[in-house]
Amino acid sequence: MHRIIPPKISQKIMNSVFWASGLLTIIILLVIIGYVLLKGLPVVNFEFIFANPVDSGRSGGIFPFIMSSIYVTLIAILVATPLGVGAAVYLSEYAGENFLVKLIRFGSETLTSIPSIVFGLFGLAFFVIYLKMGWSVLSGGLTLALMALPTILSASEVSLESINKSYAEGSLALGATKWQTIYKVVVPAALPGITTGVILGMGRAIAEAAAVLYTVGAAIMIPTSIMDAARPLPLHLYILATEGLSMDNAWGTAAVLVIMILIITVVTNTLVDRYRKKMMGR
Repeated sequence: MHRIIPPKISQKIMNSVFWASGLLTIIILLVIIGYVLLKGLPVVNFEFIFANPVDSGRSGGIFPFIMSSIYVTLIAILVATPLGVGAAVYLSEYAGENFLVKLIRFGSETLTSIPSIVFGLFGLAFFVIYLKMGWSVLSGGLTLALMALPTILSASEVSLESINKSYAEGSLALGATKWQTIYKVVVPAALPGITTGVILGMGRAIAEAAAVLYTVGAAIMIPTSIMDAARPLPLHLYILATEGLSMDNAWGTAAVLVIMILIITVVTNTLVDRYRKKMMGR
C-alpha cells in the first residue's frame, strides 16, 4: 500500500476509516437507545413504575419486577465480584505462567462465549433440581453470577497487570508483606479497571432473560426471601412480547430497563473518576 499510495495520503485514509467507524458505532447505539425510549417512554409514569401488575401484566405497573431484577443482580454481583477479583489477584500476583493458569484463562474465555440459554439450562439442572433450591431468586442470582464471573475476572486481571510494578516494589522495599502490598497498593490502584469489570458484569446480569428463564420462575409478586420465585424485568419483557399480552407495556418495560442500566453506568463511572482523581492527587 505504501508503494502505491503516499504515506501522508494513506494516513489520512486510515484516519477517516477510524473516524467513520467510531461515528457509525455511536450512531447505531443512539438509534437503538433512542428507538426504545421513543416507543417506551409514553407508557412510563409514576403509576407504571410503582404499581403492581394487573391481569398478568396486560395493564398496571412493574414494581415487583423491578425489585426482582435488583435482588437477582445484587446476588450475582455479591457472589461473582469477590470470586472474580480473587482469581484475578491469584493469576496476576501469585500463579506465574504454568498449565493451571493457562487452563483457568481458557476456561474463562470459554465461559464468556457460551450462550446465556446454556447457563439457564445448567442453573435449572444444578441449582433448581440437584441442589433443590427450586425456582427462586437465589437460583437465578447464582446462575447470573456464573455469567458475570468471567467478565469480572478478565477485566480485573487486565487492570492488575497494567499497574506500574514500581508501586509494589516500593511497598515491598518499605517492609510491607506481599498481602499488605496487594490490598493496600495494587488493588486500590487497579480499582477503576476492576469497577469497570463489575459494571460490565452487572449490566449483563440485570439485562439477561434467557439465563433466568429456567431458574427464577415467573411469579408476579415482590419476593420477600431469596428462596421465593420472582420475575425480573427482562423475563417480564420476554413474556409480554412473546405471549402478546401488551406490546405497549413491553416497550415501557424495555425503556425502564435501559434507563436503569444507564443510571448504573453513569453513577458508577462518575464515582470511579472521582476516585481516580483522588488517587492522583487532583
